[in-house]
Amino acid sequence: MNIADILEVRVKNTPDKPSLIFKGKNITFRQLKDSSFKLANQLMGLGLLKSERLAIYLPNSPEYAYSYLASWCAGATAVPLDFMLTEDELVSCLLHSEAKILITKPKPSLNLEALKTRCPELKKIIVCVDDAGPCLSLEKLLSEGSARKPQVEIQDKDYAIIFYTSGTTGRPKGVLVSYLQLEAPPKSMAHFVDLSQKDTTLCAVPLSHLGGLVYLQNNIYHGVTVVLMERFIPKEFLENIQNYKVSCFWLVPSMYYAILQLKEFETYDLSSLRWLVSFGASSAPDALRRFHQYCPKAHFLNGWGLTETNAPTSVLPMGSTKIESIGKPAPWIEIKIFDEEDKEVAQGGVGEVVVRSWVVSDGYYKDPEATAQAMRNGWFHTGDLGKFDAEEYLYIVGRKKEMIKVGGEIVFEPEIESVIYKEPRILEAAVVGVSDGLRGEVPKAFVVLKEGSLLSEEELRYFLRQHLAHFKIPHYFEFRQSLPKTRSGKVDKEILRGEKINE
Repeated sequence: MNIADILEVRVKNTPDKPSLIFKGKNITFRQLKDSSFKLANQLMGLGLLKSERLAIYLPNSPEYAYSYLASWCAGATAVPLDFMLTEDELVSCLLHSEAKILITKPKPSLNLEALKTRCPELKKIIVCVDDAGPCLSLEKLLSEGSARKPQVEIQDKDYAIIFYTSGTTGRPKGVLVSYLQLEAPPKSMAHFVDLSQKDTTLCAVPLSHLGGLVYLQNNIYHGVTVVLMERFIPKEFLENIQNYKVSCFWLVPSMYYAILQLKEFETYDLSSLRWLVSFGASSAPDALRRFHQYCPKAHFLNGWGLTETNAPTSVLPMGSTKIESIGKPAPWIEIKIFDEEDKEVAQGGVGEVVVRSWVVSDGYYKDPEATAQAMRNGWFHTGDLGKFDAEEYLYIVGRKKEMIKVGGEIVFEPEIESVIYKEPRILEAAVVGVSDGLRGEVPKAFVVLKEGSLLSEEELRYFLRQHLAHFKIPHYFEFRQSLPKTRSGKVDKEILRGEKINE
């Protein structure tokens, strides 16, 4: 995927169409292309060579988009980093990736001078302010840069991105994405849904995550306009849908629940929505059904995929009523269900979901052990547990870690969560397995009630008895004001299990 070529074609077709809308300001496709080319040429002038790493440590902003695109136009490898990472976490990723240049913005907790000392490979720091001090100013680089098309030979097998999916604590784990695989998300989206330059999407997912990047990929590939939010704020999200006549978007279930909790939710005009997708949790159907009441003409879809598979990997077909399913994969993607001995299970049986395709990552940067463990016999082992029905629709029942063995019985955490969500006073819920001296392990539920609602543990137990076998009912309940979230908006079960500190 040659990004410079795609940008030129996009400008030829729709030069003055808004590419990005950020805080009320329109950025046309011509401006997007020019800024990306200018930055790419400046980066190459600063000595950034093909396949060297460019780290991006910013909140959602047009500058994040320019940085991604400039990196690819220069043939470099982008290293997108979550702006919520601490300095120590940032240093860990910079050291591991051996980044040569960092693009960032001032942050009270970030010592830029210390970064240079702690990261010997880091040669230049570019900051998004006019007065950059000892660093370089992004604004100045853009104002002085040349908008000519960068000249660099890029091969499909070259690496375009290193995504750090678990580098926030302990040893970083960087997922490799090739230039060929940059085409995977927009190609999959074109297969699963109808996207065109007439569409306006709304991005509230961090651009440092694949779910956010897919918005930018569809932006340049399909010509859609992206309304970009610096961060997810439910009320502002609804205002943007109404004000910009947003036609489609994708979120994780916890974001849908946050929107549904707003008292004024019903007052917003959502009639412009044509379709929306829920990614990232198997308890999504409940959120989709409730949301659907307020925009009945829109298609509601469930989807699935990982960073390693360059999601979306599987999405429910338009018009299907099997909302519990994540649908079927694109034709160029193979999915099977394997048992613990890596043998395919019979239709209807539960096992680990494995994927094989050109869209699957080559593995983890500088981590051959993790790569060998995940990529066995030509199949990527996702760690998700799933099953196929008789019509070959795929269902995710949970992560391997979300399987609880209660006295010899198998219980899946998402199954319990989906039932808890049926109680109308529940806002959020998460279930994890905890140790038990008698049964080995039992479910524990963390519950958040809707504002102003009252619900006792006894009432919730009684409700669950009507819908679950006795061994699936949580032994423990903990009522909370909120649940910890990852930066992509999912409930952070590692914190609930006590396996990492909530930072």
